[in-house]
Amino acid sequence: MSTYVHSFPCVRGIQAGRPCYIAMCPMRLVPKIFIFNEDNVPADLRAQRTLNLARVPEIAAYLLDNRDDYTLSAITASIDGSVQFHPASDTGMEQSVGTLTIPMDAQILINDGQHRRAAIEQAIRENPELGYDNIPVLFFIDEGLNRSQQMFADLNKHAVRPSDSISTLYDHRDHLSDLARFLAKEVEVFSRMTELEKSSLSPRSSKLFTLSAIKNASKVLLRKGKGDAIAQNERELARCFWEEVSQQMPDWLRARNKELSTSELRDNYIHAHGVMLQAMGLVGAELIIRKESDWKKSISHLRSIDWSRANPEWEGRAMVHGRISKATTNVALTASLIKSKLGLPLSTVERELEDRLIKS
Repeated sequence: MSTYVHSFPCVRGIQAGRPCYIAMCPMRLVPKIFIFNEDNVPADLRAQRTLNLARVPEIAAYLLDNRDDYTLSAITASIDGSVQFHPASDTGMEQSVGTLTIPMDAQILINDGQHRRAAIEQAIRENPELGYDNIPVLFFIDEGLNRSQQMFADLNKHAVRPSDSISTLYDHRDHLSDLARFLAKEVEVFSRMTELEKSSLSPRSSKLFTLSAIKNASKVLLRKGKGDAIAQNERELARCFWEEVSQQMPDWLRARNKELSTSELRDNYIHAHGVMLQAMGLVGAELIIRKESDWKKSISHLRSIDWSRANPEWEGRAMVHGRISKATTNVALTASLIKSKLGLPLSTVERELEDRLIKS
């Protein structure tokens, strides 16, 4: 063993008959002792994917912006070298608690967490104090390339990205998520008809909206970007707008009162889908800059719109070949038709989209 070693207090365990060690590592050591394969190594000779440089600044900004309130999950790494574990005791539970000694010339390869490692390195350059925080590390003993590649596959094959709705429900840092939760409670039709966990509705769902759809529609309504603050008067304006819209949607109110099934609405009408909510956000963004009496008068014309999927006006807009589409262009074209029905002028960009639709 090398004379020079890294020593970590850790807990020893067993997975699949193999020893593993969980340790708390000072972040300042992370860039120095953990490596990942270089980009120029062929994929079949690497133990993980290449670094996605676009993800690194986002994670680094998260650490820097939430210095006193961040959470990082463990890094998983394989040690290619001889290690020693020195238990705190030869008997009892303390047999599994002790010190892990790793030679400094051993290669420690990251199996999962290379983006966290790169982000930590970037964040520490901007705020060296972060280097004194710790991140948990799960160490395995390296058993060769095949085993490392299998570990990467196993660690990632069961990873499921949470839905946008449940992320919105649980994200208490994001102002738009906070707005969406507020609207889902305070707008009466939303409070009874919003799916909080899923971002798509099953055919038999009794809900009519998703929390993520409310968030996205309100984002364009207030013309907010990621991280933008939302004032109390803006929250109330959004609430007032969606309340007014709901009052002009008799089918929404009938569904709320259990007089009409939501599945029937989704099968037969455009206004029972997220594309309409997003389009109304775009329309509302132009309306709410006017006097309240004016935009409420304009919205009252929503009642006269034929929202039926059988209405050919929706083809190429909210629908493509008879199927609902939430693509950006389709949302914009849906908004243009709604604006026309409300007697609102189209912008230059909207007219250009209309011309393309007519030509196609």
